[in-house]
Amino acid sequence: MPISFAGIPANWRLPLFWAEVDPSKAGIWTIRQPALLVGIKTAEGIAVPDVALPIGTQAQADKQFGQGSHLANMFAAFFANNFAHEVWGLPVDEPTAGTAASGTVTVAVDPTGHEAGTIHLYIGGHHVPINIGASDTLNDINVAISAAINEDFDLPVSSVGGPTEVTLTCNWTGTSGNDIDMRDSYYGRIGSEELPTGVTITYSGSGMLSGGAGVPVFDDAITNLGERTFEYVAMPFTDSTSLLAWETEYGFSDSGRWGWMRQLYGHIFSMKRASYADMILFGETRNSGVTSIMGIELMAPSPVYEWTAAYAAKAARGLTNDPARPLQTLALNGILAAPLHERFNRMELNAIAGYGIATQEMGSEGVPMILRETTTYQLNLYGQGDDAYELVTTLATLARLLRNQKQAITSKFPRHKLANDGTRFGPGQAIVTPGIIKAELVAEYRQDEYNGLVEDTKSFKNNLLVERDPNNPNRVNVLYPPDLINQLRVFAVLAQFRLQYDRGVDSEITAGGVRLAAGGTG
Repeated sequence: MPISFAGIPANWRLPLFWAEVDPSKAGIWTIRQPALLVGIKTAEGIAVPDVALPIGTQAQADKQFGQGSHLANMFAAFFANNFAHEVWGLPVDEPTAGTAASGTVTVAVDPTGHEAGTIHLYIGGHHVPINIGASDTLNDINVAISAAINEDFDLPVSSVGGPTEVTLTCNWTGTSGNDIDMRDSYYGRIGSEELPTGVTITYSGSGMLSGGAGVPVFDDAITNLGERTFEYVAMPFTDSTSLLAWETEYGFSDSGRWGWMRQLYGHIFSMKRASYADMILFGETRNSGVTSIMGIELMAPSPVYEWTAAYAAKAARGLTNDPARPLQTLALNGILAAPLHERFNRMELNAIAGYGIATQEMGSEGVPMILRETTTYQLNLYGQGDDAYELVTTLATLARLLRNQKQAITSKFPRHKLANDGTRFGPGQAIVTPGIIKAELVAEYRQDEYNGLVEDTKSFKNNLLVERDPNNPNRVNVLYPPDLINQLRVFAVLAQFRLQYDRGVDSEITAGGVRLAAGGTG
């Protein structure tokens, strides 16, 4: 019986027509690539800690993780940049024995009087307008500021207004609260944001909350993820312990998601707020191809956890559509960048990119955008400079290729026998040879080339090796050498200008319809 049936028994004798369905030649590869936001829940949230759950709306995030919580605010930033992607939340409890960050807002008024107007306060990059009257006392203004803050339940802080100052306290404990910025009049005069005449405001801690202590422990949360795929992880903690835990989970070891046993793949996105010098020093301490940490300036109003969610959201949106296309120019909507005079210049951006830090810059519309999606990978196993995994697109493209290959092999050869090339077997037999497998891989590669993921099929075919294992006749070994497509990231021009071309040297002239070299005779 040359045709290999999977279901109809060879000894079936009852008449007449029996048909089984085989989808192995029809399937098109599909896979979910959900995003995962990792953050702290507050006591008001009803979600079970350390267990991921899908979130479809901001209202669900507020209910599950607590309105105004670390994780709920991450979801607001994610949805502002990606409204169509499947996204899950992984809530963790506040750090054990942690303390909450706090800060003060101190208002001063001219004793001779002040104007009525609006104080445009910004807390963690969120606008809080406070209207004041000309007759309001200092205590009236403080009470009004505190009330406006407490009435906005999405803010990451609560407030108490006293006769001399307003005290802000982060809604959760831990060091992440120290990244909440306090300022006013972000858009300045051009945006009609100025303090009323006669009113001045100062902020503690150079405008940042301070005193927050403690970092969550992620061991149980990571374990509870199991084998569920999470392609784009927004993880806003850049301490060495947290990064090590997540990079181990997503690493290339036997037990990692990029390892041969699990084949789950995925990427980690984060943010780092630091000065130029500290950014360089931090970059020297990291070296992971699965992690992309974007650097932001000290004076950027939006907190790191919102930057992280926005970065992961735009990366997910771009890479899901095309994993090989660069992310440059994608805007991080809803994120406030540092003022122009406080931003990294091009020399600094170029330098920190060389130390494994992803970069961003202000777009033409005043919104920060991705400049280069660098990973922290910089060195090979011997500590030598290496750019194999320098860019997020490299592993994103490779993951797509490996999944395409796996889908093709597992769909078309799920229960096949293995024979040498040249074996004469009947048509329809569930038999595969190294040559058949090679042909399938080349065909898949041609499709990947057509889809813009790879190039140079001829060289791929020449370098592709498919062979039976000499020590195990039931095993096929494959050397798979894809040439990943590259990206247009630098367009360099040498403008070798002239004020006038020398017609006696650089050109030919036409005289009487006959072309002559310049200086020649007819």
